[in-house]
Amino acid sequence: MPVRPLILYPDARLHTAAGPVTAPSETLRALAVDVLDTLGAVSAMGLTAIHIGQPERVVVIRLQPDEPHAVYIDPVVVFASPERAAHPEGSVSMPGVVEPVERPARIRVRYRDLDGAEREEEAEGLRAACLQHEIDQLDGLFWIDRLSRLRRDRALKRYAKLRARTEP
Repeated sequence: MPVRPLILYPDARLHTAAGPVTAPSETLRALAVDVLDTLGAVSAMGLTAIHIGQPERVVVIRLQPDEPHAVYIDPVVVFASPERAAHPEGSVSMPGVVEPVERPARIRVRYRDLDGAEREEEAEGLRAACLQHEIDQLDGLFWIDRLSRLRRDRALKRYAKLRARTEP
């Protein structure tokens, strides 16, 4: 399947909540493959269908290039630990900007697989941070929205400088 172009910040679609997936289908499978292929092409750990312009609740995660990918359809966090952990985060939609984001250290996610079977998964560490980051994106919450106002303003200034250097 094709690698799709990415939506870049400040595109308003990055702040729009994705709609639920109605049912398993070949179209859904093709979309998941496109998200996976795009994830690999941009060397990301996680990617949503929103990043490629499809407002559907589809997430693909692959933390290491040599590990199998995981597809999450309509994922929701059903448990979040009170313990917190900070991980460096960024987005392929805002390349070149990374900031630590504090989130619950452990979570449980309920989702459906590509066949429509309901599943739950517990995650901690980097996987928990990545899942929360991508689920936020599905909810229309871009990662910089989790930063303090000062850190968000600095990140936006860095991004503006980076874009000014790369745009003709």
